[in-house]
Amino acid sequence: MWFWWFMFVCNMLYSLTMILAGWYMWKHYPKEINSVAGYRSGRSQMNMDTWKFANENCGTRWWKIGWIMLVPTIIVQIPFYGKSDDAIGWIGLAICIIECTILVISTIPTEKALKNQFNEDGSRKK
Repeated sequence: MWFWWFMFVCNMLYSLTMILAGWYMWKHYPKEINSVAGYRSGRSQMNMDTWKFANENCGTRWWKIGWIMLVPTIIVQIPFYGKSDDAIGWIGLAICIIECTILVISTIPTEKALKNQFNEDGSRKK
């Protein structure tokens, strides 16, 4: 039973991290462009306008996706309560892979939005 709870908590961390990090980036993004915190890509770090836009855009997306992922994560794990450690481990791994993939792929729309809103030099498109 303890392994199920361990995997449950570990898999919930992905959704909760996206919710908290998304809210932080959306509402309290770092006021200085840096390489430690915030949405960091070449386009987002061009100037303060791109930095603010990218953090707010990605932050709102992560916040929403985190809440959406929370429910299926719980629902998928519940039937495995009391199952073998191997079954729990495999379902935990599958959830981990899916959530990590969603996390990485969710940055693509932010990059597209940056490309649509800003020129190559970082100035806003008219």
